[in-house]
Amino acid sequence: MSAVQPELLRVTGLSVSYRLHEAGRRAALLHAVRDVSFELAGGQTLGIVGESGSGKSSIARALLRLVPASSGQACFDGQDLLQLRGAPLQRMRRSLQLIFQDPLASLDPRMSAEETVSEPLRVFEPALSAAERSARARVMLEAVGLSERYLPRLPHELSGGQAQRIAIARALILRPRLLFCDEPLSSLDVSIKSQIGNLLMQLQAQLGLSMVFISHDLAAVRFACSRVLVLYLGRVMELADRDALFSAARHPYTRALLQSAPLPDPRLARRRPAGTLGGEIPSPLAPPSGCVFRTRCAHAIDRCAAQIPALRRVGGSLVACHRAEEIAPY
Repeated sequence: MSAVQPELLRVTGLSVSYRLHEAGRRAALLHAVRDVSFELAGGQTLGIVGESGSGKSSIARALLRLVPASSGQACFDGQDLLQLRGAPLQRMRRSLQLIFQDPLASLDPRMSAEETVSEPLRVFEPALSAAERSARARVMLEAVGLSERYLPRLPHELSGGQAQRIAIARALILRPRLLFCDEPLSSLDVSIKSQIGNLLMQLQAQLGLSMVFISHDLAAVRFACSRVLVLYLGRVMELADRDALFSAARHPYTRALLQSAPLPDPRLARRRPAGTLGGEIPSPLAPPSGCVFRTRCAHAIDRCAAQIPALRRVGGSLVACHRAEEIAPY
């Protein structure tokens, strides 16, 4: 991993809500993210994990200003991202880029790889000539492991791994400082996942990138991330350095996620205690009172229904659990 630099991003009290409209019904308010706070240093990768519906992608989209935040602050390089408007926001966008989950769906089917990768240059560096844009695109393709023969190819002529490399090249051609990776490996074959994961790590070291890495894949998070934020129904359950979280998880939800992760060795898998994560994640339209995880938690008590647990330090983690000290680390 690249050397950690001074703090680049500080998110405080971020909340994101969506107003849902249905014919004949009163609009409902869905709270996708509630009071999320974290810091990210330069050169660091923060992993965000949790089940589908936890609000992981909403955090990235709010920070990228693709959806509005309900409240909070996001101080990036001394400016609040959530307050920027007009030209200052446009200038900031070149420092913040996103890699999507589905590489083929994220590419315009009518645009060649060269047009796709060089398109950001048309917007942010309009003084460049066509030849200069083409040269930059060629260099960027080589950086992600593709030769210039891929420049004229359309998305339907690419494999999933090649399409994701094109998407990475497009995101990095402006040399951003912060890269959001929204499930960048989930749609890829197992062998390709490893290649793309290694590529992202290499590019991070070469370019001095900071990354927010959203994933269901705990093995990928353990490999790529230096800190991990565990999210459930829009609330932070645990936040810790990678090694502390994977060796001594404190929150029952984190423990359940780790116990549910597949093990490559069938002998170890048979000896491991059964996972404790039962049932379905409740609807974010009607979350449980108190601790939102209590309806699936084997350690829940009356206090868990009555009071929202504060995020506090227990051992090497920040944990939102009333009984964190009583539960042995996993």
